[in-house]
Amino acid sequence: MKICVVSDSHDRAELLAAAVAQAKGMGAEAVVHCGDVIGPNTLRGLSPLGLPVHVIHGNNVGDTVVMARLAAKPGSLIHYHGPDARLDLASRRIFVVHYPDYGEAMAATGNFDLVCCGHSHNAGIRRVKNVKGAETLLVNPGTVAGISAPATFALGDLSTLEFAIHPVAPAQ
Repeated sequence: MKICVVSDSHDRAELLAAAVAQAKGMGAEAVVHCGDVIGPNTLRGLSPLGLPVHVIHGNNVGDTVVMARLAAKPGSLIHYHGPDARLDLASRRIFVVHYPDYGEAMAATGNFDLVCCGHSHNAGIRRVKNVKGAETLLVNPGTVAGISAPATFALGDLSTLEFAIHPVAPAQ
């Protein structure tokens, strides 16, 4: 299963939708958003793409009540998890948090196969040594909004845990 990892969309709905559409075209079957959506309307443009979206709120919280209502609508593909998320996708244990320091700490526990974070707007993929004597993959997709850094997202394959950072191609 391939997943798209995004973060820090900061109300830039058109770039978020472009990134997810691009990732879907590359085989993504789900989206993980590491926070700073701001307004829930930013997520509405993802509905036509038909992918489940797992989202946390980050430090620029926006309207959590409307976010929860959007996720609670019958048939909604939005899954709002609050400040962090523990996901099980394709038999992989995934932890999602906004802050990179927390992400690194959770990766170091060895309790997850993949940890996704955002906040810094600096895209990066690395392996963190964990207390169980192995390594955990830590993915920060950068900022899909292109704020103080290029607009990027991560695409990865959960079967191989291989991820890459991609530039967002604006919608035509």
